[in-house]
Amino acid sequence: MQHILGRVRRCVEDYHMIEPGETVAVGVSGGKDSLLTLVALARLRAFYPVAFQVHAITLETGTPGMCFDAVADLCRELEVPYTRISVPVYQIVFEERKEKNPCSLCAKLRRGSLNTALGELGISKIALGHHFDDAVETMLMNLLFEGRIGCFQPVTYLDRSGITQIRPLLYCHEDEVRRAAERLRLPVVQNPCPANGSTRRQEVKELLVQLEQRYPNLRQKIFGAVQRYPLYGWNLEEMEK
Repeated sequence: MQHILGRVRRCVEDYHMIEPGETVAVGVSGGKDSLLTLVALARLRAFYPVAFQVHAITLETGTPGMCFDAVADLCRELEVPYTRISVPVYQIVFEERKEKNPCSLCAKLRRGSLNTALGELGISKIALGHHFDDAVETMLMNLLFEGRIGCFQPVTYLDRSGITQIRPLLYCHEDEVRRAAERLRLPVVQNPCPANGSTRRQEVKELLVQLEQRYPNLRQKIFGAVQRYPLYGWNLEEMEK
């Protein structure tokens, strides 16, 4: 966990993610990434030179078999307030609309519900669980499927909602996140979504595994290119100005 905390702190500092006195929400889906983001920020607040608070939020989408009671127990251990919001995403996407490509609509509904909840809580910043491998995969997905060079930003301001998204796990590799979640025995909530594991992201994830057998350190090279290429919000030299 010390290794994870070191990387999270460096990422937060490099991209100026947290301002003094603010509350940072953590979107907790129940997966290993969001749970580790929650634990890391909860522990970081104890010694970080900038004082801040943490508030966990979960959207309970009505997906059968998902229970967040153990996540609530973890939040009590961490002394983090926890808000659970019920939204009928599963019902709309899979039962009413019967979407053949459900991920886009699901993400749109969840994003809207989450922004509404943040507004009601008076919180304007949320930490998401995207890590190093997510950034690499997103870069490659945009290139392969859309013909453009792009990736989400470490810090994203959404002007329509007034909410800022931060991604403090960006320096953490997925295998590091997995090992940390196992060692900490985090209460991972398995996602039985019908579309889980059959997405374009999964295709790219498998492609990267194959490519790295021939081209070692490919992920590191792609991530470095994202930071060096003039992508808005990524260039560390610009952040230092």
